[in-house]
Amino acid sequence: MAEKPKLHYTNGRGKMESIRWLLAAAGVEFEEEFIGTKEDLEKLRNDGSLLFQQVPMVEIDGMKMVQTRAILSYIAAKYNLYGKDLKERAWIDMYVEGTTDLMGMIMYLPFQPADTKEKNLALIIERATTRYFPVYEKALKDHGHDYLVGNKLSWADIHLLEAILMAEECKPDILSAFPLLQAFKGRTSNIPTIKKFLQPGSQRKPPTDEKFVAIVRKIFNI
Repeated sequence: MAEKPKLHYTNGRGKMESIRWLLAAAGVEFEEEFIGTKEDLEKLRNDGSLLFQQVPMVEIDGMKMVQTRAILSYIAAKYNLYGKDLKERAWIDMYVEGTTDLMGMIMYLPFQPADTKEKNLALIIERATTRYFPVYEKALKDHGHDYLVGNKLSWADIHLLEAILMAEECKPDILSAFPLLQAFKGRTSNIPTIKKFLQPGSQRKPPTDEKFVAIVRKIFNI
């Protein structure tokens, strides 16, 4: 039996959360080794585990994979969540890049100075509702399918659901003008593997709070 993937990161969302989501949606059990101190990070760096001295790092199939995008595309391809051909893969990539941009804005919000947070939160809501969500709403409307690409669950759908839930933490009614995305959220949240990941007690991490921000600043010298 193959070993479970082992994830090396802090005990919080950050760039590892999308990797947790993708593995969980694929029904893959994984282990986590948390980086809690600067020394934990230095140990990984010193033993040669980190190709570019950075985390996230995932041990999978005998590799120590780094770079979030590389890890995600490997997992998506391995578990048949990356389309059936190059064109479908290109669409999945485009959709994922869009949600990555939006989630990046949300991810860095807790790390910003208090006096800019309100302005940046307003920008996130504006971008979500005028730049990103309209694209996915239109895609679902135009092809009339349940999923974004090829009428089959893919990495693009999993990433979009993660982005929707993050955006709703910023503004609970952010999907009010997007009925198809509301339906999409309901459908994908009820896929058994995803439903399990959304239950309390799963390996999904809570929203970033000030305590976690302080830990991350200490570990990474931010």
